[in-house]
Amino acid sequence: MEWSSWYSIIFNFILMVIACLVVAGIGLLHVAYLTYAERKIIARMQQRLGPNRVGPRGLLQPFADMIKLLGKEDLTPSGVDKPIFWTAPLISLVCAGTGLALIPLWSKFVLSNINVGLLFILALSALSSYGVILSGWGSNSRYAFLGGLRASAQVISYEIAMSLSLLSVVLMAGSLNLQDIVKAQLNTPYKIYIIPQIVAFVVFIISAIAECNRTPFDLPECENELVAGYFVEYAAMKFSIFYLAEYFGMIVMSALAVTCFLGGWAGPFEIPYVPFFWFLVKLYLLLFFYIWVRATLPRYRYDQLMGLGWKVLIPVALANLFVTAVFKLIL
Repeated sequence: MEWSSWYSIIFNFILMVIACLVVAGIGLLHVAYLTYAERKIIARMQQRLGPNRVGPRGLLQPFADMIKLLGKEDLTPSGVDKPIFWTAPLISLVCAGTGLALIPLWSKFVLSNINVGLLFILALSALSSYGVILSGWGSNSRYAFLGGLRASAQVISYEIAMSLSLLSVVLMAGSLNLQDIVKAQLNTPYKIYIIPQIVAFVVFIISAIAECNRTPFDLPECENELVAGYFVEYAAMKFSIFYLAEYFGMIVMSALAVTCFLGGWAGPFEIPYVPFFWFLVKLYLLLFFYIWVRATLPRYRYDQLMGLGWKVLIPVALANLFVTAVFKLIL
């Protein structure tokens, strides 16, 4: 191989590493300030102030929390399965965060543009839940074990509904590639899939909330029943890794909804020099919806959680998929 080819390979590799680091850094910054935004928004909804001591209007609170968690003693209880106990948080974080590499921020930027990007994100979402399940098993605690069992049943239930809702989008776009799905939306009259696929969108959003273990579907960590559920035995950095994984999951699921239902980076008009402006606007609106739901709805009972998944969402998603297939065949 010629030296010019080696230089090209090395140069492209360095560019890819830099791009990955930039995306990871921006993702971590979003996670940090998503926690701040959640605390401030819920405080306002409950007529409180929220964080307001560290920095102007409390803007440095996420960094103070990070320093506090780094300074805490990292305890490992006796009797735990140490390899599983230590690797479970990393499994959740890596699988939740890797999905960002497949999301097209605009037409000319995506870290990994693979033909089965949608399928890969669904696989990562399912694997991320294995960290929760394994933490429940490896903690040697009844509370954690019950949280892990709940998480496994919840993932099985809502992963099916989520996949069926996204299959309707795949039928309309004719591709599993996320960039192709956005481009297919731009060729429709409304430029978005949420109008013909409003049922699939609602099913997806509800399933995404359950996949991220967010209120009102946070049964795996139900405080008033299981203390903290699957991460009850975790402290310091291992606890914070689970925390990061949850918020990364929120960002990835919201970005996937923007890509598959809301037209991705496209908007009513172009913003010069900021091609990802509309993508971020839609993403932040969906993240606000997550926070709004947490501040508004009470936690479901476990039988209600399972009933909603199996008796409502899966049949509705199947019916919507059938109707979409019929219309696709006719038209």
